[in-house]
Amino acid sequence: MDKFSNVVAEAHAAAARDPHWLSNAAGLSPATVNALLPFYLPLAEHLVRLRAERGATLTVGIQGPQGAGKTTLTDLLQAVLRDVAGLSVACLSIDDFYLTRPQRAELAERVHPLFITRGVPGTHDVALGVQLLHALTQSGATPIPRFDKGRDDRLPESEWPVVHGPCDVVLFEGLWIGLPPLDDATLAEPINALEAREDPDAVWRRHANHELRESYPALFAPCELLVHVQVPDFGCVKRWRGGAEHALRARLQAAGANTSRVMDEAALARFFDHYERFTAHAMREMPAVADIVLRLDREHRVVDSTLAVLR
Repeated sequence: MDKFSNVVAEAHAAAARDPHWLSNAAGLSPATVNALLPFYLPLAEHLVRLRAERGATLTVGIQGPQGAGKTTLTDLLQAVLRDVAGLSVACLSIDDFYLTRPQRAELAERVHPLFITRGVPGTHDVALGVQLLHALTQSGATPIPRFDKGRDDRLPESEWPVVHGPCDVVLFEGLWIGLPPLDDATLAEPINALEAREDPDAVWRRHANHELRESYPALFAPCELLVHVQVPDFGCVKRWRGGAEHALRARLQAAGANTSRVMDEAALARFFDHYERFTAHAMREMPAVADIVLRLDREHRVVDSTLAVLR
């Protein structure tokens, strides 16, 4: 415990020796990373202490809407936990458990056509996720699935990275992690044009909510700590997620890769309609459900953390 008692100071010292250490880990400018450190380094130190107290794998859920910065948070935490605290860390995204495109096509035919679009509860391979989270607590090599959003399909297993367990810390991020189901009574009335036009009988949204209630708790159960990244409103979610899609297109074009599955503005608008109901529910519910809340302003800056309450 003494060795890791001041992760914040040790991380600052490491950053002073190599100013690009954390910015390279997160793919951000040093100035952007420096603005995050007052909130993210205390969280890293908190995780180190929890891991030491537990004496076994610590699984941390990181929840927030699209574009909130969950991946940046996991990348920075991984770098600090690994390079400063000397811990073995695995980073997972619930997005990497999306059903393959053929599996979603089967679900769309069997249940409702809207399930061809990845995202809502019901479009993830929950059993794969449960199996993987358990495997990371055990000795041995574990292949980590990866979903290619440019192709809208899971990569072949031969391209999955391999993690050797047992891991000290697993950082598991995603929009739905820890989210309680909606009250079924709220599902009857459509909330946008897509629901009104393509799910008038609420079959799609009721099935998604059923899956969230019945299947997903087993996927969330390993998370012993839940961090929520809170955004001001759904307008910010659209703006930030849209920026990520544009960046994805630019990266693929620069690499000469196929961009046919990358969404344009019209596709993005339709895509957001799939998410709106459950995202709004998460934005309402998760601040009270989570153990730690990181609050963002409209300029995508972290302005507050509830971690101090725990210290």
